[in-house]
Amino acid sequence: MLSLDFMALPLLAASALVFIAVLTGIFSARVGFPFLLVFLIAGGLAGEAGAGIRFNNFNLSFWVGNIALAVILADGGLRTDYSTFRTGLKPSLLLATVGVIVSTVLTAAAAVWLLDLSWPMALLLGAIVGSTDAAAVFSLLKSSGVRLNERVAATLEIESGMNDPMAVYLTLTLIGLIQATAGLQADTTWLETALSFISQFSLGAIFGITAGFTISWMMNGLRGVLDSGAGILALLLVASGVGIFAFTLWLGGSGFLAVYVFGLVVGNRSRKAVRQALSAMDGFAWLAQASMFLLLGLLVSPGELEGNLVPALLLSLFLILIARPVAVWLCLLPFHFTGREVSFIAWVGLRGAVPIVLAIYPMMAEVEGAKVFFNVAFVVVLTSLLFQGCTLTWTARKLGLLLPEKADRQKWRKVFGDFVLDARIQMGQVCGFYDLPQPDDPELTLGAWVAAELRRPPIVGDTVRIGHAEVVVRELKGTEIAMVGLKLPQH
Repeated sequence: MLSLDFMALPLLAASALVFIAVLTGIFSARVGFPFLLVFLIAGGLAGEAGAGIRFNNFNLSFWVGNIALAVILADGGLRTDYSTFRTGLKPSLLLATVGVIVSTVLTAAAAVWLLDLSWPMALLLGAIVGSTDAAAVFSLLKSSGVRLNERVAATLEIESGMNDPMAVYLTLTLIGLIQATAGLQADTTWLETALSFISQFSLGAIFGITAGFTISWMMNGLRGVLDSGAGILALLLVASGVGIFAFTLWLGGSGFLAVYVFGLVVGNRSRKAVRQALSAMDGFAWLAQASMFLLLGLLVSPGELEGNLVPALLLSLFLILIARPVAVWLCLLPFHFTGREVSFIAWVGLRGAVPIVLAIYPMMAEVEGAKVFFNVAFVVVLTSLLFQGCTLTWTARKLGLLLPEKADRQKWRKVFGDFVLDARIQMGQVCGFYDLPQPDDPELTLGAWVAAELRRPPIVGDTVRIGHAEVVVRELKGTEIAMVGLKLPQH
């Protein structure tokens, strides 16, 4: 009789591992412990140093990791509204490009000193750990329940969805440079490198937009046919997202950029159909994250970590406390973010599965000494999720960036003040009534004056001081300020 133990036992072990990790994650999330960190630790504990499961299939992990990231990026794009681009697109683009490069270079300088790596190898390590992770950011912002102001939330979400392509490009380019130096492939000129960059990102954007328009047209048509087909619609979105990811890669474009742009276009052009499928998409995204983090945790060999543990921890702290804040400060300088907003965005530079997946790239390319990248990336991710992930809500509260719910009248009044004013009132009238300093142009409306003082697109919660009072943006209509709150000092 044919024995099915070869299937039943691994399946039993895998299901038990996922079940325990999910159950533990549910309870740990209530005390602010990142859900994803539980999966990573569970995978590590199930490995050879824990339960004794020997797993070293980097090819399978590479496949699962890339597919999972494609699903996560598609899900993130589907949930991002075009309206968030008003405040978040420009700073996010700078963070996702220049910010990644600055983090890479600064981290490389630390790696040369801490790990005694050559500059090409150190730059490769910097590229691997230099970008924030979409899975970690999307997951923690959703599960933490924090309500951030629009500018900060939009910047973080768009940046995390768009910086993966840059990190992948830098990683592959530096692998090529190292292999060329070792005589394993032909040298690449700076012109070829620049053309490759333009080609990859252009193809990614073009294919993502084209596929997004096509699938959104199809989704709008199918919504009327499928009365209760949320699961089917979600499966269609996942299949098309992974398909455009693979197709773009095959033609030499950035698959990560293509799948994020695809999700973005579909989510906004087929809003009703996508909203119907979002709950099922959430399940696919969680399955992707769980599989990815568990597999990556299983790959870690604690014995190999010991030799590089202290340097890796120091490198992680350097990345969190110096490299990321410097990159964020430089990139956000032109956009007039407040100091508190810059500090929070710098702190939420979460590293998740992306660095570990990218660390597999040099191993697949058989770069000499590549295992050190994987071990260091694992420590960086563990440290980031533990310190940054666990303190996200606390940090937002301490920096005063949380917006209250309207139902909480006491907190609402504390943030927006006791007086509600129409933004169309002239400044001369407001200042005369409340005994405030007159502006240069008293006929300027209150809303126009606040917008001019901010020097950036206004959002709900923005504050401008005038004399002894504070004017707080309370309501927007489109891009215009409609209502403001006035906070006067308590006597």
